[in-house]
Amino acid sequence: MQAVNRKDKPYYVGAHVSAAGGVENAPLNAAAIGANAFAVFTKNQRQWVSKPLTSESISAFKANCEKHGFLPEQILPHDSYLINLGHPEQEPLQKSRDAFIDEMQRCEQLGLCYLNFHPGSHLKKIDESACLARIAESIDIATAESDSVIAVIETTAGQGTNLGYKFDEIAAILDHSKNPDRIGVCIDTCHIFAAGYDLRTAEACEASFGDFERLVGFDKLCGMHINDAKVKLGSRVDRHHSLGQGEIGWEAFRYIMQDDRFRGVPLCLETIDETIWAEEIQQLRQFAGEAIRA
Repeated sequence: MQAVNRKDKPYYVGAHVSAAGGVENAPLNAAAIGANAFAVFTKNQRQWVSKPLTSESISAFKANCEKHGFLPEQILPHDSYLINLGHPEQEPLQKSRDAFIDEMQRCEQLGLCYLNFHPGSHLKKIDESACLARIAESIDIATAESDSVIAVIETTAGQGTNLGYKFDEIAAILDHSKNPDRIGVCIDTCHIFAAGYDLRTAEACEASFGDFERLVGFDKLCGMHINDAKVKLGSRVDRHHSLGQGEIGWEAFRYIMQDDRFRGVPLCLETIDETIWAEEIQQLRQFAGEAIRA
């Protein structure tokens, strides 16, 4: 496990913005809320197939990113919610793999370096270890079909039969992969709290992120979803809340913005009230500023 030194990197803070009207609008929407990072769907997240990206849309996206200072490492695209890379049945598994390859290739067309995704679900039809191995195999197949895009596993809340809610499950996927250098991780604060990792105090953050460092490693961190939670610790229910208004509270977000391990990767809000995203972004930056002044 490599030591991580991100001290000289800035904090990249933003939100999962709309791409309505074309993916080229996402950087404009991010800039409008004062973000220097953003997450985005490159296609409709609830459909299997979307029209290919046009050359005009690709060029406009790149131009808008350049205009507003968004580099690839500040952008965290997300794949379709329909994809299940651990599906126990061959036909839907192949459909998921094909769709994931298409998503990776879309990211490549846009000049992006990450693709964030939920790892998969066993659907009570396959044991968990076999499903984790299948997810790793799916990732390896997809990364072989793209040149450089990193497949970024998102930590889940563990709702239903979803895997990836325990750090050792993420570690198992990495262990099963034949090409783990092409795999990264996105920590969702709401999800890990719902999965049982306490974040309510600085001491709790130290312990929970210490578990992540020990089992996965901060060298694998490629992004975060910054969310409070409507649900209790360990509930395994995925319900986001605005920062400071849920069960996690502000202390976790202060901790993240004052810990150098979280620099240099996109930290993207998925909180429930987008009308206050600009204020939430500024509050996170204020926490970082407190550490600099201290």
